[in-house]
Amino acid sequence: MIPHYLHGLVINWDQVEAESYLPKIPALASVSELSFSTPVTFFVGENGSGKSTLLEAIAVADGFNAEGGSRNYRFSTYDSHSELHEAVRLKRGIKKSSWGYFLRAESFYNVATQEERYATKKSPSKGYHKQSHGESFLNLLQSQSFENGFYILDEPEAALSPQRQLTLLYHLHEQVKRGSQFIIATHSPILLGFPEARILSFDDGQVQEVAYEECSAYQITKLFLEDRERVLHNLLKAP
Repeated sequence: MIPHYLHGLVINWDQVEAESYLPKIPALASVSELSFSTPVTFFVGENGSGKSTLLEAIAVADGFNAEGGSRNYRFSTYDSHSELHEAVRLKRGIKKSSWGYFLRAESFYNVATQEERYATKKSPSKGYHKQSHGESFLNLLQSQSFENGFYILDEPEAALSPQRQLTLLYHLHEQVKRGSQFIIATHSPILLGFPEARILSFDDGQVQEVAYEECSAYQITKLFLEDRERVLHNLLKAP
């Protein structure tokens, strides 16, 4: 038996309106069922490939606020999430999640503002707006990390330097040892190097498992670092 909280999902496309843009995203349309067999699962793919859309649907289907936060957050600054969550059925195991958090880079400012509004004398604000963007990202993840947690992260590397991405990778490792599970959409070749993680690519019009070395994020970064002058010459040469 899979020893973590979320085992997989099923998408019932009959519950998505025919005129919706969702079936027009090739990788999404290819998915009827997914399994999560490892404590850390990565979604990778080009912009617009559907990875963040599916990540958001998982979060909302599991009771998280669409803009981020814990399951206790209830606010909306702009209702932009898709209806995909209505068609998603999550397959949970017998293991319960003691805590959870949905972190998305694009709406972090809104979540940090809401955290201040939710603060009380017994639970004061962490003051994320008073920290640098990268510091606040890491501090939030660390303060929201508990044993047997379930965490959905959308491009957490957006505010992090390469060094801080390594810090986050170490944090993932420590939390996995405490029984936590992560589903992460990312472009970071550093985070993607997490040992024994499952990587699901949304490129080429379908969702399929790939090896670390097959990820475009890894391949392009490796090519640039190993042959920077040639890459820049080909990219920037006059027509």
